[in-house]
Amino acid sequence: MRRLKDNVSSSYFEAANRLKPKTARRRIVAYVEAYDDVFFWRTVLSRFETPERYFEVMLPSRVGKLERGKKAAMMRLLSARVGRSMLACVDADYDFLTQGASETSRQMLQNPYVLHTYAYAIENLQCYAPTLRDVCVAVTLNDHMVFNIEEYLREYSQAIFPLFVWSIWHYRRDCYKEFTISDFCTVIETGNFTIQKAPEILQRVRRKVGTRVAQLQREHPDAKESYLEVKESLKQLGVTADTTYLYIQGHHLFNNVVVPMLKKVCSQLVNERQSEITRQSLHSQQRHNELSCYTKSIGDIESTLKKNLGYMLSDPFQRILADVAKIFPTANKAPEEEVKEEAVW
Repeated sequence: MRRLKDNVSSSYFEAANRLKPKTARRRIVAYVEAYDDVFFWRTVLSRFETPERYFEVMLPSRVGKLERGKKAAMMRLLSARVGRSMLACVDADYDFLTQGASETSRQMLQNPYVLHTYAYAIENLQCYAPTLRDVCVAVTLNDHMVFNIEEYLREYSQAIFPLFVWSIWHYRRDCYKEFTISDFCTVIETGNFTIQKAPEILQRVRRKVGTRVAQLQREHPDAKESYLEVKESLKQLGVTADTTYLYIQGHHLFNNVVVPMLKKVCSQLVNERQSEITRQSLHSQQRHNELSCYTKSIGDIESTLKKNLGYMLSDPFQRILADVAKIFPTANKAPEEEVKEEAVW
């Protein structure tokens, strides 16, 4: 027997809104993949709330038997049911860049009520390079620039870009099993990071990328033209050699590239501040008190990074806002006009 919640759709929520008093605010539900996504999509949708409407961001576990974190299942279940009163909000993964090469990609790109991150995942946006110095300052309360994080990620992106094009090439041609995302991440692994050895790390990544690119060129000797077409297409979609890090696997970037780097940078900043306190203290009791107070003030890197809102300045975030604005323009339409448009969809 089918349950009522198995039939939840945008029309269901629209009908529920119409049962409320005319002065009540319309409730618009936005389903996300995981708990960590709730806050991000709240930062997107909250700016489109008005006296007439509000958004509620939630997991889709209350819709059928869907498990959280399963984007493909979420797309199958919700793609035909979303509308102005029910949105699906997902990580873009490779689906944006493959441009319809898979069913999930087609559903995501063709349905205006399926919002996506443009960057691979929310983690990529949390690691938005121009804001990572601010993250270090928030964690350590020390504003001394000991390492140029933004430049490092720019050079890292440039180093991996040629192989990234090959990765997308394989996924667009449905031969990704020959060169998977996991294979790509293995090649671009930075290893143990230290500030002093950052140039050596980048050089090693360049060497590994060059070796794998040469191998792929040998395996696909007739792919030069199609490779260049993919490269140009990626540029048209907003991917540049300087910003490749925004489009690689989010967990890899967050856990294997950015967090290890920030830990070393923040560790040096903390040591600097502690040495300064020790040097300036007039006596041991003052030193003890100041060090204790400072230690309690130090933040956690991963938690601070997950709450980093600097991504609001990024191009992918602005593109998300533009997509939402197409559905919910500033000048509100009459409710009956919205219902009519939804019926057409």
